[in-house]
Amino acid sequence: MQPVKALSALFLTCSLAACATETAVDPQARAFAQAEGAEASEVIAELMARRTLLTEGSAYDTVADAVLTASERASESQLISAKLRAEAASKNWFPTLGPSISLTDMGDLVAGLLIEQVLFDNGRRKAEREFAAADVEVAAVSLSIDMNTRVETALGLYIAGLRGDEKAALGTRALARMQEFDRIVTGRVEGGLTDRSDQTVVRNKINGMRSARATAQEAAATARAELRAMTGQDFPASRERLVLQTPPEDAGFLSVMKAEAEAARTVAQATVQRAGLLPGISASGTATTGAGLTLDTPVPLGLGTPALLQAIENARETAERQVGEADEAARRDHARQMQRLASFKRQAAETAELARASRDTYSLFQAQFKAGQRPVMDVVAVYEELIQREQAHVDANYEVVRTQLALAGDMGLLANGDEI
Repeated sequence: MQPVKALSALFLTCSLAACATETAVDPQARAFAQAEGAEASEVIAELMARRTLLTEGSAYDTVADAVLTASERASESQLISAKLRAEAASKNWFPTLGPSISLTDMGDLVAGLLIEQVLFDNGRRKAEREFAAADVEVAAVSLSIDMNTRVETALGLYIAGLRGDEKAALGTRALARMQEFDRIVTGRVEGGLTDRSDQTVVRNKINGMRSARATAQEAAATARAELRAMTGQDFPASRERLVLQTPPEDAGFLSVMKAEAEAARTVAQATVQRAGLLPGISASGTATTGAGLTLDTPVPLGLGTPALLQAIENARETAERQVGEADEAARRDHARQMQRLASFKRQAAETAELARASRDTYSLFQAQFKAGQRPVMDVVAVYEELIQREQAHVDANYEVVRTQLALAGDMGLLANGDEI
């Protein structure tokens, strides 16, 4: 009957493991939802409290919602796995059960259940729980970074489509006007008032404008194709201006939050490693052999143990310095983006003023041409300059928008945290 007892012990152990999985985190729950009974995480609470700066109901908000819904969310799967590991680690202080099978000196097989309870482990199991909790926070911040980056990418594609449309519309208008100049120059050539060089110049300009318009149309089509691949749907072109609300003063950078969570995880891991080098005490017993205390050292002690302990302790300082580096990098990037934003705003204002001045000059030259006081090629040159400045104004305006999106994405403010 002894083999039957052994099988019974194994069956009971497997049954206990199966029951434990029933209390695990529901994988279908919302990504940032924490397990019932788990200690509240300030990092996850802060992530959930973040609100998007996009105006609700705007065309840009619609694109953001669509791209979040269509996301495959591999980082969400990683977060769920981390939460399941944390759920398991939260129960590591319970006694453990396992089969105990031994062969006596009489050749009999003795089977039973071994119950073991750790009494002193130098903080190992507490650190394991802290490591698992920090791992969840790292995964949560990574998910927030991924989703905000995804929204920023989608909105960048949507804006690229709008920019292509606007530049193509400018090109269409310019082509129509330049073809009118070509008609005038052709008439003057046929009338013997000028040579064919002027006609060649005008037609080269027409070819260049036609090529620029085709490039703008292709850029818009490419951006929309990418956006369709991301979301599975098309979005109507809207001339609605992007308006971003003012970010909260206490909004931090997601990259720094991730570095802090990784530092906490590193410190917990160092504590686990340190505990593994020191002896611990546990109580164990079976129904057949009785109970007893065990002094155990997972890793045998040696002459190099002090150096190993010192290296593990140094991991704490390394983690703190990594947080400092991440904070410095985030502040530098923010300062660079702010300078870029100021530069693009200046360029937008300047190109608007230059375009206005060119428009006035073109109107003057055109009136002088009609009065016979100005040659047609002077008017053509001024009109070409006007189109170039209008195109530059369009580019500057959209670069302002792209930079604003990048700034909001770095702070995790392109998606509502409780909707991720």
